[in-house]
Amino acid sequence: MKNSNTWKMIIQNLETRVPVMLLYVLESKGSSPGRQGFFMTVNINGNIEGSIGGGIMEHKFIEMVREKLRAGNADPIAIGSEVRKQIHDKSAAKHQSGMICSGEQAIWLYTVPEKDKSVIQHIIASLSQNKNGTLTLSASGIAFTDAVPQKDVEFAFRSEEDWLYKEKTGYKNKLFIVGGGHCALALSTLMRALDFYIHVYDDRKDLKTLLQNNAAHEKHVLNDYSELSLLIAPGNNHYIIIMTVGYRTDDIAIKALLEKECKWLGVLGSKSKIRKMMAEYRKAGVKEELLQRIQAPVGLAINSQTPEEIAVSIAAQIIQVKNSSPS
Repeated sequence: MKNSNTWKMIIQNLETRVPVMLLYVLESKGSSPGRQGFFMTVNINGNIEGSIGGGIMEHKFIEMVREKLRAGNADPIAIGSEVRKQIHDKSAAKHQSGMICSGEQAIWLYTVPEKDKSVIQHIIASLSQNKNGTLTLSASGIAFTDAVPQKDVEFAFRSEEDWLYKEKTGYKNKLFIVGGGHCALALSTLMRALDFYIHVYDDRKDLKTLLQNNAAHEKHVLNDYSELSLLIAPGNNHYIIIMTVGYRTDDIAIKALLEKECKWLGVLGSKSKIRKMMAEYRKAGVKEELLQRIQAPVGLAINSQTPEEIAVSIAAQIIQVKNSSPS
């Protein structure tokens, strides 16, 4: 995962005894550029990894952290930790961030001590194995377990000394691409950068684009697309896109997955193909509520032509769904 580099920087600094601070966005409201769960590290030399939202606010925090580390003689105990509220509104009476986007965010500043090295190594190991776990932050520091929480994130704040933040680490969203052609290759590349765990399925083991797909975390060669009903697990954060080589295989995949619990189910195809397919399903007595689950033709209407443009239109639609409804 992309955030593993931030944790790795902390380890590198601890091993070389370079003072380093963790900045974590515990809460965000409105149009805050730094969303809940964003985090970064800054060391005494001004080296950084990650982000808490960018802009002038982030620049101010980087300089502030460097000053804190120098002023505290880089002693984690002496510097301690604190939660700083930032209001992105120049009319605010206090806690102005210097930005004008009208949102708010609460940022935890924590000088990482040597004793946290094993905890952070545990986090890195979990991320490198594509596992989920529970990161816990509090006024007393960082903790991590391999137990997978039910919620992606929880935050309760009572005072500067009494607050608790819990987050599910690892990939929170999974994308299942049925069909391994050119569009699947382009979509895999794009969605990997958007922090999705990607599975690709095809029934052609020697398909060139499937072999070239290094962005997918897992590639599966099937005997028949009907196997998908058993291979793809249900999940509230699962997104499924069907883009096989033709109508017949699309039909097999749809029938295997139509009743599968997921956040989103899309089918690639022309409007005429989709109309024909839906008409046949209705004629066969497929329940309308099931057909209404299918997003087809898939993708935002941006007149996409190339596989890369089609991938952009599909990715935009998936992100729209992901960010418009709770997990």
